[in-house]
Amino acid sequence: MAPTTTLLIEGSFEELIDELSAYIDNLRSEQGKDDAPIQQQVGDAVKDGKKDDALKKLVSASDALNGAPEKELTAAYNLLIHIVKQADNPNMYLARICQNLSKPITSSPVNGAGLALSLLSTVFNVIPADDDARYHALKAIVAVIQSSRNFETLKPQLKHLDKWLETWEMDEEDQRSLYISISDVAKDAEDVESSYQYLIRALRTIPSDEASSKEAQEYSLRALKAALNHPTHFDFQDLTALDSIQALRNSEPVYFQLLEVFTSEILDDYNDFKDEHDGFIAGSGLDADVLNRKMRLLTLASIAASAHQTRALPYSQISKNLQVPAEDVEMWVIDVIRAGLVEGKLSQLNKTFLIHRSTYRVFGDNQWREVDARLQMWRNSLLGVLSVVRNEKEAFIQAKEQEAREAEAKVNGNAGMGGAFRRQPQRAVEVDE
Repeated sequence: MAPTTTLLIEGSFEELIDELSAYIDNLRSEQGKDDAPIQQQVGDAVKDGKKDDALKKLVSASDALNGAPEKELTAAYNLLIHIVKQADNPNMYLARICQNLSKPITSSPVNGAGLALSLLSTVFNVIPADDDARYHALKAIVAVIQSSRNFETLKPQLKHLDKWLETWEMDEEDQRSLYISISDVAKDAEDVESSYQYLIRALRTIPSDEASSKEAQEYSLRALKAALNHPTHFDFQDLTALDSIQALRNSEPVYFQLLEVFTSEILDDYNDFKDEHDGFIAGSGLDADVLNRKMRLLTLASIAASAHQTRALPYSQISKNLQVPAEDVEMWVIDVIRAGLVEGKLSQLNKTFLIHRSTYRVFGDNQWREVDARLQMWRNSLLGVLSVVRNEKEAFIQAKEQEAREAEAKVNGNAGMGGAFRRQPQRAVEVDE
């Protein structure tokens, strides 16, 4: 979507509105509608100087343009946009035009969505960049994209969304409505990650005092299921930090219990949950295979994090905790590394997984104590290094000072011998010629 769009159409307001109203009357007649002709009504309002009344009648009847022949549709809508732009408050009319364009283009089932998007982009761009009327145009664009399942058309523009919403100063309810619409479009396009992220954005706009509302519960449950079913989503802190998700503790206690299992527990706890709530996973629409795999990977991440002292996990321990055959251990280790939960390497000779880095699933008191212990250990190590460096520095200085003293003593000694030599009496030396 370009920053601005300029429409260049010749003719006075009176001429153009008369021409378009006559065209709409003709379309309505061809479509078998018995509505009263608007050309005369619009003309009378214009003659009486009632410009807004004329525009209201024209725009109210403009839905007939959705049935205009494909080759004429764009020109007709552009003319309508040009006419309403001359109103004192064009936004009230542009909103109705956006509403019309979000409905099917009956004259062009194949290309209708593309035509509608092009015209809605024109509407979006003729509105000043700081005008919140652009929000309604964008909502209509999202609706058309959803009907055409063409999320890739919208996705590049979403990088501007935060700036747009800030500029338009939209309230939380309007932001939430838009985020949900985008999430729905992404979901229909099977873009699971984008759908989830915009759903989370929507939940963040819900005030704390509305966290238990029916709407909040509906979207929170949807987000929770999406996170659990997402094959590569392993960090659930983004969910547990939301008030509306915490409210599920009372309204949906079983779902919340399952979330807690995936947030901080291991495979044994998950199996206990399934035994306690037999048939819940299948009945909830959750993917049992995805959940089983994720729980094993999360379990491996947890036991890797707990092995911070030895920094090594025997294959036998991994096999036991993941409840898999010993021959499958290496496959699960490779998977957990690919998931980014743990870094390390396999020692096939020693049947051990050597851990370089592990990720804590929950960072609580125990983890803070471990961090404190590690910092103390590093501090003591650094103090030891500092002591060694200080001692070496002092030894170096002492050695240099000793060298300087020895050099000075040597120079002084040579000078003394030279004086003694000069004080000896000269002897005559005879030389045979």
